Amino acid sequence: MNELDARIKAKIPGPDTGIEVKKTMCDMCTPLCHCGIDAYVKDGRVIKIEGTKGHPMNNGVLCTKGANNRAYIYRADRLTTPLRRVGKRGSGEFEPIGWDEAYSEITQKLLAAREKTGANSVMFYSGYGKWYRFMLQRMAHEFGSVNYGAESSTCFTANRMAWLTMTGKFARPDMQSAKLFLAWGSATHYSRFNVANGIDDFKRRGGKVILVDPRITPTAQRSADLHLRVKPGTDGLLASCIAGLIIKSGWHDREYIDKYVHGFEKYAQYVLSVDLPETARVTGVPAGLIEQAARMIGTTRPMSVENSPGSLIHQTNGYQSSRAVFALSVITGNYNNIGGNQPLDFGFCEQGAGFITDDEEFAVENAPADFGERVGARRFPIWGALIKQAQCCDLARQILEGTPYPVRCLVAHGMNYRMFPDSDYMRRAIENLDFYVDVDLFMTDSAKLADIVLPCVSSFEREEFKVYPGGFAAYYTPAIEPHGDSRSDARIIQELSSRLGLEDEYLLGGYRKCIEHLIEKVGLDVDEMINSDLPVKAPQEAMMKLVPRGYIDSGCATKTGKIELYSELIASCGDKYEPLPKYYTPAELPNEHYPMTLMTGVRIPNAIHSRLHNVPWARSLRPEPAADINPEDAAALGIERGDDIRIRNEHGEITVKANPTAMAGRGQVYIFHAYPEADAAKLLGRNVLDEYSGFPGYLSGRCTVEKIVEGGAAK
Repeated sequence: MNELDARIKAKIPGPDTGIEVKKTMCDMCTPLCHCGIDAYVKDGRVIKIEGTKGHPMNNGVLCTKGANNRAYIYRADRLTTPLRRVGKRGSGEFEPIGWDEAYSEITQKLLAAREKTGANSVMFYSGYGKWYRFMLQRMAHEFGSVNYGAESSTCFTANRMAWLTMTGKFARPDMQSAKLFLAWGSATHYSRFNVANGIDDFKRRGGKVILVDPRITPTAQRSADLHLRVKPGTDGLLASCIAGLIIKSGWHDREYIDKYVHGFEKYAQYVLSVDLPETARVTGVPAGLIEQAARMIGTTRPMSVENSPGSLIHQTNGYQSSRAVFALSVITGNYNNIGGNQPLDFGFCEQGAGFITDDEEFAVENAPADFGERVGARRFPIWGALIKQAQCCDLARQILEGTPYPVRCLVAHGMNYRMFPDSDYMRRAIENLDFYVDVDLFMTDSAKLADIVLPCVSSFEREEFKVYPGGFAAYYTPAIEPHGDSRSDARIIQELSSRLGLEDEYLLGGYRKCIEHLIEKVGLDVDEMINSDLPVKAPQEAMMKLVPRGYIDSGCATKTGKIELYSELIASCGDKYEPLPKYYTPAELPNEHYPMTLMTGVRIPNAIHSRLHNVPWARSLRPEPAADINPEDAAALGIERGDDIRIRNEHGEITVKANPTAMAGRGQVYIFHAYPEADAAKLLGRNVLDEYSGFPGYLSGRCTVEKIVEGGAAK
């Protein structure tokens, strides 16, 4: 092998090897990350990836999921051209068509639906991708429809709602100045690994960590000074009991409460009534540990709290439980104080960059007059009052029942019907639509139901604006050409807006024009960002200033202008809803028929929703769907690792492999989701929803576990 061949084999960039390093980003998981990537490109193809050194988010590191990017974008089943369905819905029988023909058919169907059944009969939906949502929602409203919704109907938003109800603003922990970090459901090594690094740094500075989590996770093993293994669905009771002990011991900040808090006396009366022995029995946390946690939280200042974006809120009492957790920050005087929880105005795509881009206002400033009638707003009035989107957990019902009005067409970017409880119900609803368009990279089972499928691109093949904590922003350009004749979601929205005759200069101007408008007041320059190898800092004058108690001194964005432990907003929604963050039991408790607690959707290192199930290297780490169960439960059932087991409840059943592990508590079953062959959503009731937020009870179900013996029978 000559020297040049050796350099090519070693993937060394340079003019002689024809290998170029291009800057891009990973969008595999949560937008809280979206780490920087160095893509090594030769002959238009990515041959190697590395994390970008010096990047403010990952500084050269990639997680298991990020390391799968090259295999993901080069999956053999990438879509390359628009397709029209020619067979029965779900059959996967399609014929290739051109973009012009696809747009013409979509335009004809949507305009006809608007004429016949009204603009609201057309639903616009975004799956896990978030970077183009402000355009899609604006397009929906410009079309005349109130119905834009997203996977946010099941992710994060209920967490935000809890903060909005109490304080008027979302809040994040100020770990740089805190002495105590209360991490509620924080499995950061499996999701948001850079947060795990932040916790390690916090520990090295001498900080203490209380972790509340039913599982023994790496965070519990590496970082927790105190680990409270609460039974799933009982978190709100634990938080309220801790609050009562703090108040009873006089550790609450009375001066702060008197000045800034509404409803404290009613709240205190409730939490002081919460019995410690009963709480220990219900939650499974020993009374001594509850008292220790109360002492640490009540006497350590400053203290910050974080509730994972997808833990408590995935219980049918999760919204109220989240309020109960956040109340611990309030009664100790830590909200809007240094080292506590800082009120946050979101930057782009609900990220806390430290500056504001106004993309949320941009998305709704053209909303129709009947905006309050969007899907789910009547069924879930607190969601309707706080969130300017449809609550899509009510979408299937409205499609099938036609009340309060019909929804007959769906334009979706990345639909996954298996993310919704009773996934067969959502599939049936989609099958009953008059017209359905899906935009995706692959022919998913959801795409197979579509009338038109449009191929889109990966993050390596598009331009994208991104913000990061600390005031950083980046504008990534394509590292490679689009796969086949695929196009970016933003370009599809732009071109479809034109075909529909929408007269919006920003939608018609395209993604960059929209971004330039959104960042104009920030003082960022797109060309400067493009020409920089790393994200750039926003001008200092655009950064929000942290003023201790500055927000609450000026008056909270609540009905009373104060932090509301007793919510006047909730009180205005009727007697059905409790204004105090009171605990109530999950909708489906274990019983004699289904004695185990079911937790679906918990994170594992090699997967993120359904995105990596068909990537061979990622799948090899857990080749078959499996359920994590406690070894003592497995032994009692005669189950060994790798056995086939049936998990069953009143909603359905699935068959998976058994994975006994001490990470799981006694009586608990953990299943990752979105496998076609073992769809965990079949075990969730379509109406088993949090009545405040509309969120599904992914993490507070029930089931029984049976070993499958020869012939398929259950033991």
